[in-house]
Amino acid sequence: MMKPLELVTPVKVIIADDHVLFRAGVKTALGTKKDIRLIGEADNGQQLLHLLKHLQPDVVLLDIQMPIMDGIKTLPELRKNYPDMKIIMLTMHNEHSMISKLMELGANAYLTKDSDSEVIYEAIRTCYQNEYFFNEKTNIALLDGLKNRNNESPGAQEAKLTDKEKHILKLMCEEKSTKEIADEVGLSPRTVEAIRDKLKSKLGVRSMAGLVRYAIRVGIIDDK
Repeated sequence: MMKPLELVTPVKVIIADDHVLFRAGVKTALGTKKDIRLIGEADNGQQLLHLLKHLQPDVVLLDIQMPIMDGIKTLPELRKNYPDMKIIMLTMHNEHSMISKLMELGANAYLTKDSDSEVIYEAIRTCYQNEYFFNEKTNIALLDGLKNRNNESPGAQEAKLTDKEKHILKLMCEEKSTKEIADEVGLSPRTVEAIRDKLKSKLGVRSMAGLVRYAIRVGIIDDK
């Protein structure tokens, strides 16, 4: 079990889902956690974007299927306008191609709506602290989807990484936190973040999913 965050800095969360009962269930479950604070609810993406003009959540739980403006259309808008916000996609289905697509668009996690409340809590905590959360099902699906894609950009195909960059990329793909990576390689967390951004630019990718795809293709990490 993960240690609770400091109570002085609860993670602020907004949920966007058109199913009132689902929202109520999540709200009740998160209400028992002293390190989580639900600060808003929305029925669709359009309403969520309006809320964000007034509220500043750390994490958004975003349903894929909603009326007016669904999660797939909303995600790029969130990523463009709120780059530091963590976005957890919610869906009734666990589709490999959809997971890969959403991670490429900038999602930080992908959960099925039948996930246990503790899994949702862990996903919120992990995304807030370490940027990404992959549970067993979605991790396997993501890797499978990325492994079978062959549309790498020329930059990703031709890039030459140093041994240090390869080592750091491997640690990132193992879901190590920035601090854990920094401690292991003897660099500051800020430097590790700079190297991560440099890797994205160097490989011509926009997200962690793109880095994972490259690491699989060149054998930096195992594709099992």
